[in-house]
Amino acid sequence: MRVVDLDRDMRDVIPTGTTLDSEYLFARMTAATLDRALPGPGRRLLDVASGFGQDAIALAARGAWSVGAEPSARMSALARMQADKSPGPLPLWIRSWADALPFADACFDGVICKGALDHFDRPLQAIAEMARVTRPTGRVVLAIANFDSLSCRTARGLDRLREGWLARPVARGRRHYDVPSDHFTRYELDLMREQASAALHLEVVEGISMAWGMPMWTRSVDRLPSGIAQATLETLDRLARRFPSLSDVVVLAGRPRRGANASTTSA
Repeated sequence: MRVVDLDRDMRDVIPTGTTLDSEYLFARMTAATLDRALPGPGRRLLDVASGFGQDAIALAARGAWSVGAEPSARMSALARMQADKSPGPLPLWIRSWADALPFADACFDGVICKGALDHFDRPLQAIAEMARVTRPTGRVVLAIANFDSLSCRTARGLDRLREGWLARPVARGRRHYDVPSDHFTRYELDLMREQASAALHLEVVEGISMAWGMPMWTRSVDRLPSGIAQATLETLDRLARRFPSLSDVVVLAGRPRRGANASTTSA
């Protein structure tokens, strides 16, 4: 029996506030993920764990024939409601597990999975399935939160200093460097590379954003003049590309390895 909740709708985990660093991070992550899939007319693209459907809708808006695959009935319904408000061509919606995709081999030009892999109980099988349904010349694109980012390392260090040396209690509740209860895997760059490389010939490993969630950072950047704030975020993003192990999110992309075994045991 799989320990998952197919009725969950993510409203408990998606940030409801809007801060400059959050907006920048999620916009950059989305742009990098979608752009790496090369959406356009004639392209067949699959969004795995499509959630609310915004990325599948965006792929369709750029001319691709897109499919959103999502196991949750509630999230699939919300995606359809969102799509009904969008002009132009719409995605096809399919309810499906990521590790058992109901598609023939090599039938998509590209597959994306943004911000969802750490929610999977069988991530290796899921990546192998994404590789299986992608054409040899196509590309699988994964965007994964990095729980060993500079921000996570800094916040952990400050909390240890506060507790150990200063004997001051740390604020209650989950810290942003803690893996949420609905995640199965705590990802850092080496583990991302290891799991992705089992089914993909990696061509891209790109860090996205740096310092998101760092203590005092969010409030500080929100107080900066907009031009200076934007320039600061862009500078940190350039550093993230150079040092992906310290970035907030990592985007990995590659061509499928033929013969990747979808029954590979999950780490």
